[in-house]
Amino acid sequence: MSRYKCKVCGYIYDSESGEPRNGTDPGTEFDTLPDNWFCPHCGANKTRFIAI
Repeated sequence: MSRYKCKVCGYIYDSESGEPRNGTDPGTEFDTLPDNWFCPHCGANKTRFIAI
């Protein structure tokens, strides 16, 4: 499982938990998220995240 941090607001995406607010199921790896996926806190796109 992986974790990625939004460089804009600091939100952490944890693939083990997913993100129910925007329909991302638990177990979804960050690299497999669609290109139009966005940060649920600030709206930043996927390119604004870094692996942690």
